[in-house]
Parts: sequence; structure tokens; C-alpha cells
Amino acid sequence: MNTPTHTFTRSERLKSRTLISRLFKDSHSYVAYPLRVVWLEHPAPAFPDAQGSTIKVVISVPKRHFKTAVARNRLKRQIREAYRLHKHLLYEKLAGRNDIALMLMYISKEALPYGDIEAGVVKMIRKMPG
Repeated sequence: MNTPTHTFTRSERLKSRTLISRLFKDSHSYVAYPLRVVWLEHPAPAFPDAQGSTIKVVISVPKRHFKTAVARNRLKRQIREAYRLHKHLLYEKLAGRNDIALMLMYISKEALPYGDIEAGVVKMIRKMPG
């Protein structure tokens, strides 16, 4: 496996509608406030297009609590940035495992500062079963 860099490339994003729907049916989840993490492990050939990436991520911020796209996009950018900076810890923890699909859902009702979001991402990585 390639050593992950501090980037968040297109091949690391989860875009498959079938995999996203499977995340809601057959997955495991836990809370690392302000994030709810939904994850699914599946056999290695699940990501044939992945270039060395065995973890695919989708980020969701609810329209119910954040009415404007500006607010939702800002939170998604902050979550993506925190994940990008700390994903190497997740890759180290899950080395040698099957492909994993992750959904990070923002569950706080108000926009938190970046430091709290970053702490939630680090907590998510620590709590991930490895």
C-alpha cells in the first residue's frame, strides 16, 4: 500500500450510490462528537478504481440545521481539512484490512469552531475498530 500523503484526492471520495445506500443498511456506526461515523468493511475488490486508497469517505452536513449552502459547505470544508491532515493515522491503524467506506455526518446543531471539529476527527480515528 502506498503511504498516504496530506492530500484528499478524487480516488478517496465515496461517490457510488450503491455503496452509500449499503452504508445505511449493513453498516456499523458510532459517535465522535460532533461527528457520527458510519462505516462498512467489504472485500478488497470493492474499489477497483482506487489507486492505492483503501478508504473512501463521504461527508454530510444536514440541511435541516444549516439552511444555507454557504454554512453547509463551510462545515464540509472544515471536516475535509481535518480529515486530510489526520488520515495518515487512520491508514496506519487500518493497515492490512479490507476496503472501508466511511460516512462522516455532522450532528451538532450549531457550527462549532475548527478546533472542535478537528478534535472530533481525531477522536473518530481513535475509536475506529482496528
